[in-house]
Amino acid sequence: MAANSQSLYELIGGETVLRQLVDRFYDAMDSAPEAKHVRAIHPDDLAHSRDKLFMFLSGWSGGPPLYIEKFGHPRLRQRHMPFPIGKEERDEWLWCMDKALHEMPFDAQLVEHLYGKFTEIANSMQNRVNIDL
Repeated sequence: MAANSQSLYELIGGETVLRQLVDRFYDAMDSAPEAKHVRAIHPDDLAHSRDKLFMFLSGWSGGPPLYIEKFGHPRLRQRHMPFPIGKEERDEWLWCMDKALHEMPFDAQLVEHLYGKFTEIANSMQNRVNIDL
């Protein structure tokens, strides 16, 4: 991505577009068989999950630090430790995010950049090793 004075939050399109991205992400997770394992580790009602991801991504992308204001430091890995996240769950989470990114009016360079960043986050959340015997 070219050097730019705009924040990632601004490049994404701000609050409205970021909420749309989060909604598309969770809509995919909630309906696609490709996401059944990652969906299973979420609550039945995804409203709170949608809000938390939106708040986190707002601050993470250079927008208002909503998550930190409400919950403190994200401590993502620590907060996700109670949930079994192996390769399958990580890959399904990324599948949902990839689907959501490609449904947004983003240029290819922004999609590639965001997907790379989300891959780093997803990799760091993995806390179970899948062993094929």
